[in-house]
Amino acid sequence: MAGTKEKSAGGSLVELVTIVAVALGLALGIQAFLVKPFRIPSESMVPTLEVGQRVLVDRVSFRFSDPDRGDIVVFKPPAGADSNTCGVEHPPDSPCPRPTDGRSDTNFIKRVVAVGGDRLKVINGAVYIDGKRQNEPYARLDSSCGLCDMPKEITIPRGYYYMMGDNRGESADSREWGPIEKSAMIGKAFATYWPPNRIGTL
Repeated sequence: MAGTKEKSAGGSLVELVTIVAVALGLALGIQAFLVKPFRIPSESMVPTLEVGQRVLVDRVSFRFSDPDRGDIVVFKPPAGADSNTCGVEHPPDSPCPRPTDGRSDTNFIKRVVAVGGDRLKVINGAVYIDGKRQNEPYARLDSSCGLCDMPKEITIPRGYYYMMGDNRGESADSREWGPIEKSAMIGKAFATYWPPNRIGTL
């Protein structure tokens, strides 16, 4: 009887270890291929997202569809983002039209404000596409920052996306280091899960 009990206990332990290993593998697989958590590191997306807030990022949908204006995206910016460097010389009253070569190792989170082919300018922090001011109820506009008044229009290259923070006066974004390619995108932020009082969809 004692031997039977020992075998039973041993079998239960193996089963528990197996269940834990499978659960851990599934969790890691989901994070690697389907959904990834991300912590907001700066004030660039205020008031939509606060510092320390956590979001869930869908890593799948952009494999089957293109990002749209208004999407909040986690991505690897151009290497120039590390030093706020544009890829080409451009007038100071225009946004950066081209990125530097290479990519930064840092993850950024911003909003898509323009896509390839759009003509873009920024006036008093507001985005204008093809001469028309965009409806941006989520944005905290600012008319005083150095990046907030860039009335000289640029055209976004085909296949690229222009990324800006909602907190226009406190965001280092495409205005300084240019647009990004779709391949630089990690995924679309679709929900917040922390803190509890801010759980919801984006």
